[in-house]
Amino acid sequence: MSRVDGVSVVSQWGLLIAKNTALLIMINYYKYFCALVVCFFMTAKSDLFAQSLQVYHSTRSVLNEQRFNYALQRLHSSSGVSPSNNAFGDDGNYGSGDVLLGLSTAENWSKWVPQLLIDSLKTTESYLIYKKNAESPLVILAKDESGLVYGSEQLVRDSLCRRSQVYVLEQPEMLLRGACIGMQKTDYLPGRDVYEYPYTEDLFPWFYDKELWLQYLDMLVENRYNTLYLWNGHPFSSLVKLKDYPYALEVDEATFKKNEEIYSFLTQEANKRGIWIIQMFYNIILPKPFAEKHGLKTQERNRTITPLIADYTQKSIAAFVQKYPNVGLLVTLGEAMEGVGQDDIDWFTKTIIPGVKQGLQAQKSHIEPPIILRAHDTDAPAVMRAALPIYKNLYTMAKFNGEALTTYETRGKWAELHQDLGRIGTVHIQNVHILANLEPFRYAAPDFIQKSVKGMHEIHLSNGIHIYPQASYWDWPFSADKTDERLLQVERDWMWYRAWARYAWRAERSDSEEGAYWSAQLSDFYGITTNQAESLLVALNQVGEISPKILRRFGITDGNRQTSSLGMLMTQLINPYRYGLFTLLYDSEAPEGEMIIEYAEKQAKGIAHHGETPIQVANEIVEHARVATTAIEGLENTAHKNKAEFKRLLHDIRIHEALAAHYSYKVKAAVQLLAYKSSKDIQDLRDAVPDFEKSVTAYKTLTDLTKDTYLYANSMQTKTRKIPMRGIDGAYKHWQQMLPVFQTELQNFKASIDSLSLAGEDTEEAVKLLADRQVDVKSALQFVPLKKGAKLYEDQELVVTHLANELTGMNAVVINSEEQKLEGTTLRFENDQPVKVLVGYFNNTDKVFAPKPVLEIDATANDFGQAEAKVRNAMRVQYMPMLDIHTYSFPAGENVLKIPKGEVLILGFVQDTELSSPYNADVENQGDDMDDLFGYYQETKL
Repeated sequence: MSRVDGVSVVSQWGLLIAKNTALLIMINYYKYFCALVVCFFMTAKSDLFAQSLQVYHSTRSVLNEQRFNYALQRLHSSSGVSPSNNAFGDDGNYGSGDVLLGLSTAENWSKWVPQLLIDSLKTTESYLIYKKNAESPLVILAKDESGLVYGSEQLVRDSLCRRSQVYVLEQPEMLLRGACIGMQKTDYLPGRDVYEYPYTEDLFPWFYDKELWLQYLDMLVENRYNTLYLWNGHPFSSLVKLKDYPYALEVDEATFKKNEEIYSFLTQEANKRGIWIIQMFYNIILPKPFAEKHGLKTQERNRTITPLIADYTQKSIAAFVQKYPNVGLLVTLGEAMEGVGQDDIDWFTKTIIPGVKQGLQAQKSHIEPPIILRAHDTDAPAVMRAALPIYKNLYTMAKFNGEALTTYETRGKWAELHQDLGRIGTVHIQNVHILANLEPFRYAAPDFIQKSVKGMHEIHLSNGIHIYPQASYWDWPFSADKTDERLLQVERDWMWYRAWARYAWRAERSDSEEGAYWSAQLSDFYGITTNQAESLLVALNQVGEISPKILRRFGITDGNRQTSSLGMLMTQLINPYRYGLFTLLYDSEAPEGEMIIEYAEKQAKGIAHHGETPIQVANEIVEHARVATTAIEGLENTAHKNKAEFKRLLHDIRIHEALAAHYSYKVKAAVQLLAYKSSKDIQDLRDAVPDFEKSVTAYKTLTDLTKDTYLYANSMQTKTRKIPMRGIDGAYKHWQQMLPVFQTELQNFKASIDSLSLAGEDTEEAVKLLADRQVDVKSALQFVPLKKGAKLYEDQELVVTHLANELTGMNAVVINSEEQKLEGTTLRFENDQPVKVLVGYFNNTDKVFAPKPVLEIDATANDFGQAEAKVRNAMRVQYMPMLDIHTYSFPAGENVLKIPKGEVLILGFVQDTELSSPYNADVENQGDDMDDLFGYYQETKL
């Protein structure tokens, strides 16, 4: 057999067969030829259309040339037309093949666009895309250059140039719409404290990756974000040099030059896209070399403002503003300062704002960069009242749901704070912060997010939004997924960024519109059918209710000291005050309802329940999970795009099913065993065992689902994390580490039931007296032995009325209450062995009392192990609130303890090995907290 010109010739066969064969082949070739011809003409038509599409632009009234040129670049990248010599002229004869672009006030556009539509472009960033008919030019007009960028982006994205008629009029509801990136790490650097991370390639190699920055900035502009916040403790010592303080620089010369180059690159590329860079910093944090030279700490909760510290900080800010004029500042006055007080006002108005003004003067500019004041551990309304007369471009920011996402309808004091800030007259920004309760799983629930943004407007009177990464903030740019190559958050969590941006732009959208929009987004991203996408959307919205409900009805705190995806100890459910319950979570960041302990007490007393109850939520989260997993049945192998990510998303939904089951069973067990408090019937404890066992079984499933898919649950892996277990040195960050804890907890509980059955009711143990430890106190202080009737104040006649027996005989410091309220106490001492200092804090939030160490507002609140009350309800002084004892641990040597201003008592020194586990002294006999039923896991009391 031979082949000639592509036709097979079979010599042995008849002529007819050969002719028929040739004919069939010719027909097939003819079909391919016709297809090629069609493709040619379609391509030619497309090319001809592209070549005929001309962009004509007006530069009149343009102030930001970089941004204007970027808008043109986006158009030209789509049309294939170079930008040269295409200036607009109002006498031009423009038609269907033309695109006109310019600012609405620059030209007389009414020849092509109705004047009524032109006049509607009143707000910044508003834009109009209009084409009257097939013969008319397509016109993009905007109030400013940012609007032109957004208009160009939408024209390219939606292929609007191919339509015969176009009418798009858009304007944002929220004026500031931003995302943040943390220049932070999962753990502290050696010899440094929280937030202290210089900008270096070793610590942040991604910071110097221009391609990654462009990818991220493009994501922001595509979603119409206009601000990007960079969070760091003290960035100035990595970005500017000071003539008066050259030793303050924290990076070497080569790194400093790289920092200058990349920071300039970032600000310029952001500016093109209509994005403000906002540099965040905490106060007061000092550079390590500066602090060491002057014998200071880098940060100190009760630091006194000195001329040296103020001068350094003011000059740092001035140099930064002079060098980077297009960068705003986000100011945190809390945590590394005393907190609420006059110091905050003075620091903001006499150091920070003068520094900004000094920088503006140096660059001979009158354009004030934005300064955003965080309402975090400060009296923001008071600070703003003092600052507005001297600086106008001010904004406020406060956390939406603390460091979590719990509800879209806040109430109580937290809502009132937002409302006060919203009424000041400047833009108030919502900070969707940390999202500790969502880590590490994917969260893509448009319904919850849309309702949240509506709540921001309607309840918080807010007109700006700032969102954190959806998970793994401390591990940017990577997610926690356990994959061969680490996943980028910007890619994994695309739907998170898109949803917040969509509703920040416009929150009021119908359910049908949103169902169609998100189904189309999911269908396009994963290559699944519309019906499959609709089912997936149902699952995502259902799963989006689970973690918020878990935390708001069962949790200890909205802060990142709790990782709720890891579960909770039984004592955390039944005795939350032992763990420093942050009551704002229940009073403001949850619907009206009941805590577990309230629910159980009402059950025992036969009192009617109200609002959202623990048992209700325990049932609801399981139902959310059931609906979600049912919705994704049969979807496993349906994706034609992003297949691996699709499988990971479905896996996350199944993970939530196990998480919901674990919490549901454990909460039901908690309610059941709490009945024992009033009944003293051991059967109530026995009846809790089945659900307790099921909770551990569900947790085993959760562990199996996560062991090969996630590296960790929580990205903050420091001593600050306390719940469910202390996370020092990265401990207890994975479900595999927590499973043995929960198994032991259950075993201990069963053993306790057996012991109670044998011992009867007489299980009370004798309390051991604490041994007072003698130290060499350098301050001139008077001491008094603790006992009932002891007088602890030199300026008041108040005496001790209730005292835990084990405290009897301790040597307490006699306090001058007025001096303590005005100045606080600095206690200097020397000890030859490690010791704990016992400090009594009153259980009252009135400003007359010293504030307890609280990690939600002070990241250093556990530096001495003081965050957790070691002895609760330990003592009462006449006419005063109940007192809890917190302990501060110090090594051998010379030490200093600074006590904040406000009523507080110093109750003595003990060996550091004492009071290793917290307990309730219950000096007013309010009832046993049942904690001993759960024993220990290794050395940790459960």
